[in-house]
Amino acid sequence: MDEVEVVVAHSERATLRVGDVFLKVDADQARIDVEVQAMSLAPVPTPKVLWRKPPVLAITALPGTTLGRLGGPSPGSSAAWAAAGAAIRKLHDGPLPSWQGRAGRSIAALAAELDDECERLVTSGLLPADLVTRNRRVAEAAFRPWTPAFTHGDLQIAHVFVDGDEVTGVIDWSEAGRGDALYDLATFTLGHEEHLGDALTGYGTDIDLDVIHAWWSLRSLLAVRWLTEHGFDPFAPGCEVDVLRSRM
Repeated sequence: MDEVEVVVAHSERATLRVGDVFLKVDADQARIDVEVQAMSLAPVPTPKVLWRKPPVLAITALPGTTLGRLGGPSPGSSAAWAAAGAAIRKLHDGPLPSWQGRAGRSIAALAAELDDECERLVTSGLLPADLVTRNRRVAEAAFRPWTPAFTHGDLQIAHVFVDGDEVTGVIDWSEAGRGDALYDLATFTLGHEEHLGDALTGYGTDIDLDVIHAWWSLRSLLAVRWLTEHGFDPFAPGCEVDVLRSRM
């Protein structure tokens, strides 16, 4: 009998692996609805949906291994990173979904959320004021007009699978929808600045690096407290707090 592996688990959702099947448990059916619909529309390889019985979604495992994880070195080659960049470009060039995704929040809403979070980080003593202030300034570059694209919305490198130098699939689509393409690129390269050039080579178009840096700061500022409260460690080497420190 296959063992049950806990891939990720917190108070909002959990993902288990049993053999070649992933079981995603999420009490928020709207997230599962988005995931299923996004995978059916995405012009890149995705897991196959086996069955769905709320609150559980069963999908196939993807061949290969993840490109890496935040806080650790990526085993992927430069060619694998470039292939991932090309796949991301294919996604962004795909037909737009009908709904707004996480990467599509309005500038006003995002700025308000960021200001509130920065105040909490400082007043709670979780992060020093100078670190928060500097990164809040860097984040300003993300607040600009952008052309909607089909975005994944949570494109961590742990969600991209490769076999050698070939992308075999992308998982975890619950935040997908219309959004800012550079949010995806920044999420994908967060904590792996050394591979940004490889990813952009595959992506194949000029990118405003100040906006990428802005999203690194913005995403990290918004994540630190949530991660701390849900049993993760944003202070681990190479993770969100180190990303914020690198902007100093």
